[in-house]
Amino acid sequence: MRVCKERAGASINGTFFCSHRFPKRRTLVRNDSLVTEFLLAGLTDRPELQQPLFTLFLMIYVVTMVGNLGLILLIGLSSHLHTPMYYFLFNLSFIDLCYSSVFTPKMLMNFVSRENIISYVGCMTQLFFFLFFVISECYMLTSMAYDRYVAICNPLLYRVTMSHQVCSLLTVAAYMMGFAGASAHTGCMLRLTFCSVNIINHYLCDILPLLQLSCTSTYVNEVVVLIVVGINITVPSFTILISYVFILSSILHIKSAQGRSKAFSTCSSHIIALSLFFGSAAFMYLKYSSPGSMEQGKVSSVFYTNVVPMLNPLIYSLRNKDVKFALKKALIKIWRRNMF
Repeated sequence: MRVCKERAGASINGTFFCSHRFPKRRTLVRNDSLVTEFLLAGLTDRPELQQPLFTLFLMIYVVTMVGNLGLILLIGLSSHLHTPMYYFLFNLSFIDLCYSSVFTPKMLMNFVSRENIISYVGCMTQLFFFLFFVISECYMLTSMAYDRYVAICNPLLYRVTMSHQVCSLLTVAAYMMGFAGASAHTGCMLRLTFCSVNIINHYLCDILPLLQLSCTSTYVNEVVVLIVVGINITVPSFTILISYVFILSSILHIKSAQGRSKAFSTCSSHIIALSLFFGSAAFMYLKYSSPGSMEQGKVSSVFYTNVVPMLNPLIYSLRNKDVKFALKKALIKIWRRNMF
């Protein structure tokens, strides 16, 4: 059994106070009791950083919500954006919208409250939906890479290859992979016992911080992490890599400089989003989970949990002529309606 390293005062009837790494957070626990709620330690325990970080992440959350919701409405209302590329982008924005709402409200609460308590059931629920959306995003980005491969390498067969049925199948497959991965991780987490220490060294209920708190064997969970996370990072990564090898080869065979520039511009936004998401996610999970690496992991996870969902709509709108045209058209229509 894992017990606290620090005790405040003498124990009373076997009960004592644990302070762990965060002196301002104390929780009453008993050696023989099971944890029914957790404390989220948050991004940092430095008091002078709480208010600035609250303001920063609140702004990020607002931009994320407005950007992704705006892109969803724009794609839904603009008929000329009803193509496979924007169909996947619509789903990516929906995932980012839900994904951010799973943990950001709790994260913001941690900056302004003394103790950010989450129940055991709430923690497992947050873990499931966090994993569901993050894995779904992996495969949605993979589907977008395949769409770009077909558009550039087989443009004459694009409409046939990327039919409505194929796009729907790829989208359902992405969500099914998310459901399967989330169910596997959460199911294995539910079999563990948590006792004594209940402070999660993170701002959300994630796999590795929870495993560090278990007072039973986590061997099965660690194997599942290696298998499921390995599959959900390596398979999309290799699929995307192979797609872009063929894309690059096709672009280099385009004779006109204007044609090459146009082909590169259609892929650049996707490449930026991929690099941020997979890079930070791989750093968080495919490493040794020592205390020092967990602190680095918290900072790294900010990129794929907060920054990437905010940047996706900005990247795909500011660097996309079709989206900018649709937005301009929508704004003109709204302005005319208000004028008359």
